[in-house]
Amino acid sequence: MRRADRLFQIIQILRRTSGPVTAQAIGAELEASKRTIYRDIADLIGQRVPIQGEAGFGYVLDKDFDMPPLMLTPDEIEAAVLGAQLVAARGDAVLANAARDLIAKIATAIPEHLRPFVLEPASRAPPRRPMPADGIDIAQTRAWIRAGRKLRLDYRDEKGGLSQRVIWPVTVGYLETVRMIFGWCELRQDFRSFRTDRVLAADFLDERHGERPGLLRARWLRHMACRPALPHPKPQS
Repeated sequence: MRRADRLFQIIQILRRTSGPVTAQAIGAELEASKRTIYRDIADLIGQRVPIQGEAGFGYVLDKDFDMPPLMLTPDEIEAAVLGAQLVAARGDAVLANAARDLIAKIATAIPEHLRPFVLEPASRAPPRRPMPADGIDIAQTRAWIRAGRKLRLDYRDEKGGLSQRVIWPVTVGYLETVRMIFGWCELRQDFRSFRTDRVLAADFLDERHGERPGLLRARWLRHMACRPALPHPKPQS
């Protein structure tokens, strides 16, 4: 790897990570020695890149740091296109259209010799499958998640039972054959998941649930991490 490329990649690694990153971790990703990383970081600091930290503790990049946009690499292009293909195949109508627009914008913005990585990618998402219709406006649901507002759902469970739930929506899940809303359920006083095609009616309430969306998401992630794993099926005799 050229030194200029390595310096850029060090910045990218620090930029995408919220906590301190050690020189050993950076070196492992870039296949470079710790001494090389120490020297590179010292050079970046000398060029007034706002990196803080020290050897043995780790390094962080000032969150306000910005630099001129640089050209995407072929792997970055394929990663972006593959992700957009997955969203186009499984997302709601608004996100699916946005994903297709994103692919078109990438193809327009990059040089001619890189366009095959968009138009003829080596990786491809599975084709779009028919999904049941949503009983709720997913685009507005995402807006309510960001705003920290409550939803009231008229819901039909898998056995046909009807209930009304007030939830604090956390995230929308785009699964293989269905879309889900995950949230804190006031009725059950716990996190629950709701299939969007089983929502019979939805009210987008002005009331805020009072918890920062990021903290609510962190609570949900801890809840999901603590759930017991499903047992593997036993082999048939």
